Amino acid sequence: MWGRNVYDSISKFLQFQLTVNIVAVIVAFTGACITQDSPLKAVQMLWVNLIMDMFTSLVLATEP
Repeated sequence: MWGRNVYDSISKFLQFQLTVNIVAVIVAFTGACITQDSPLKAVQMLWVNLIMDMFTSLVLATEP
């Protein structure tokens, strides 16, 4: 039962992370194509990733 919970938590984390990263790449690529300049610089994308990692770990840590 404990192993199943760990597996579910890891799959939820990966799904969330992939969603956030794919959306960030799509926004950066689309913005670069339209404006000829990236709307999100590398440091800004790292901050988005850091903040989303923090929220994800808080949610998974407090889940029963």
